Parts: sequence; C-alpha cells; structure tokens
Amino acid sequence: MLIAALLINADNILCHDAATSKKRIIENLSQRLAANTNAATADTIFQALFERERLGSTGLGKGVAIPHARIPGITHTIAAMMTLDTPVNYESIDSKPVDIIFGLLVPQDGNDQHLQQLSRLVSLFRDEETCTKIRQSTNAEQIFEILLASDDN
Repeated sequence: MLIAALLINADNILCHDAATSKKRIIENLSQRLAANTNAATADTIFQALFERERLGSTGLGKGVAIPHARIPGITHTIAAMMTLDTPVNYESIDSKPVDIIFGLLVPQDGNDQHLQQLSRLVSLFRDEETCTKIRQSTNAEQIFEILLASDDN
C-alpha cells in the first residue's frame, strides 16, 4: 500500500498547524478530510473521529496519532495529514504529546484494507528517521516527498 497514494497530493497535508488541543486537531483534520468527499460533512467526520477516540486514543506514542473512522457512503479510503507547531496532549499510550497526525476515513465494509493501511502507517511512523524528517519539514510538499520516498522502500 502506498501512503502517498492515500493522500493523493500535498494539498491534503497541513504543515505546522496551530492546533492546541485534541479537539482542535480533530476539527482541522475533519475539514481537510471533508474536502475530499461528498459523502460526509466536516461535522459528520468530526463526530465519527471523536467517537472513535472515546473508544481509546489513537495516539501511537512517540508523538504520532492516527485518528481513523468508518464512514457510511464513502467508497474508498480518504486520508489527510498534519504536523503541529507545538506538540499537543493526545492521551497517547506513552503519555507523550503528538505533533504528527495522519487521519483515515474508510468505507463501512473495508475491514481487511483498513487493517492493512493502519499496519503500514504504524510501521512508517515507528521509523524515527522518517518522523524526524517530517518534523523538520517546512512545507507540505517536503512531507509529501518524504512519504513518496518511504513508499519506494
């Protein structure tokens, strides 16, 4: 699975976002995700992501979160990514604040594909070198290029 292909282009990456709370992160991410589908509004996406967070934090640790939700009506995975100016408490498993967030919306019935995508993302963001490069990026295009390079490996 190609991570960059999920994002389609750098327009789906918010670089150095100013969000200062978990709620604001999910709001901003929801707006970016909503721009890529007619099947759900930003409010619907926000509610789905927030409900998923109530089941358990999607903060992986090491400053990374992968909020995700199933959305009725979408036919393929929709993704958006953001980095933050300042790390934010996200109730991650290691209690460390997050500054890299990769959001996924998946079809209601996309079980196997969803799990494969999450697994690939977890592997990608466990790589400290990749995360350091992402954190050092100054714009969305640089982050997109890093993700393209990771897809080649």
